[in-house]
Parts: sequence; C-alpha cells; structure tokens
Amino acid sequence: MKKQKTVYQFYRYSGEKIQAKREIPFELRFSSRLLLDELCFNYNKTLLEDNINNSIDEGNRDQFLKLSEDYRHFIWE
Repeated sequence: MKKQKTVYQFYRYSGEKIQAKREIPFELRFSSRLLLDELCFNYNKTLLEDNINNSIDEGNRDQFLKLSEDYRHFIWE
C-alpha cells in the first residue's frame, strides 16, 4: 500500500492578507477550564465563609441566614 501524500500549491491573490490561527488542543482547553473553575470555586467559597463569620461576629442573624442559604450550594457534594 502506498503512502498517501498531500501536495499544496500556493496561488497569489490580490485580496487582503489573513492570518492563520492554530487551534488549541482539547485537552489543554479542558484542563485549563477545570483549573480556572476550581480556583473560582475555592475563592468564592472562602469569601462566603468569611462573610458568614463576620455576620456571626456582628450578630446579624438575617445576613447569616441569607449567606447560609447561599453556602449550601458549595457543600452539596
């Protein structure tokens, strides 16, 4: 069986120049998305925990109940 060969020919044209873009591999995009999601999740969770602790220290029951409801989304695991 012969190897398949691809031959490219370039033709000049008088149009506007375009720049070729290289596609980022799926694995790299996926791993970077997971890393960014985890960083955002941990930051938001820590920020919410700090706000909950501040509301406890200040004795603000309404704010504590509201933040506790929001915090449930972070601990459903």
